[in-house]
Amino acid sequence: MIKSDQNTPAIIKLTQYSHGAGCGCKIAPKVLDEILKSNIVLPDDNKLLVGNSSKDDAAVYDLGNGTALISTTDFFMPIVDDAFDFGRIAAANSISDVYAMGGKPLVAIAILGWPVEKLSVETAQKVIEGGRMICKEAGIHLAGGHSIDSPEPIFGLAVTGMVSLEHIKKNNTAKEGDCLFITKPLGVGILSTAQKRGVLKEEHLNAMIKQMTSLNKIGELFGGISGITAMTDVTGFGILGHLIEMAEGSGFGAELYYHTLPVADGVKEYIAQKISPDATFRNWNSYSEKVRFEKGVNVMEAFALLPDPQTNGGLLFSVNEDDVQEVEMLLNKNGLADFSKPIGKITARGEKLVEIKL
Repeated sequence: MIKSDQNTPAIIKLTQYSHGAGCGCKIAPKVLDEILKSNIVLPDDNKLLVGNSSKDDAAVYDLGNGTALISTTDFFMPIVDDAFDFGRIAAANSISDVYAMGGKPLVAIAILGWPVEKLSVETAQKVIEGGRMICKEAGIHLAGGHSIDSPEPIFGLAVTGMVSLEHIKKNNTAKEGDCLFITKPLGVGILSTAQKRGVLKEEHLNAMIKQMTSLNKIGELFGGISGITAMTDVTGFGILGHLIEMAEGSGFGAELYYHTLPVADGVKEYIAQKISPDATFRNWNSYSEKVRFEKGVNVMEAFALLPDPQTNGGLLFSVNEDDVQEVEMLLNKNGLADFSKPIGKITARGEKLVEIKL
């Protein structure tokens, strides 16, 4: 623990106690595919509507009464130094998977790993309190959990939600011709890395924390729009990785309009300083052979931005062209007018899975 004299309180910087940060801790897509390989044949269960057969955000189980149960978990190491903010970010990120399925969260339990010999129990309490605050904002209880003594601090939630069967949104059901939208700007992985290196400006820190603690509640409303054909939240694989999952799982390709992508303030400034998380390189190495850049795209900048791991990132979703106006109106009504224009399109499968256009 960082020491202090009698008159100066100890300053705890959580990011100094972990080798990873937020969803940048995620195992690279190609490596994860190897880990998940199995020869075990499980019994058929037609009530399991979403499971390991797809790369979706949560498991979904039919309850037989017109509704389904959503079950998910997410946890990671600190992405910010402040303990309370870390708890809020980790909780919001965990709950997001329920919203990404078009559902409503019901209850959460905590997952805490804590280096008790290095960091105080008071600091751990602040992490839990941050998680409890976000659960309150989501209208649910943090109803229990499990903790272990671990070498690095870890926090997250296991979340249970509910969704009407007709409102379920999967990440592999996009249709050719659909327009693509996202609900938050990109670049928080770059900003968090700048913080860890001690060069992040105060205004960018505040904006980053605000974005990562904002719940993706609009996902529940999206569940009621049949014209939204597929949805996921953008997290550790970056927008490019999650778009590849959506396009590949749906059996199509995709175009991404690079200059329409929303980017958080300050991100390009830090890209120019060559600041990127290590996970960016792991992500890019996992799926680079599936991507083509149109001439004129700033490839070096795009390389830093598109595979950048997001933590509690925005919802990435595809919309039937006939329903775009309804979606734009809903985004405007819910304070998301900055994200009411398409950032790409689902296309026929080409030589490359995703094409990055100007």
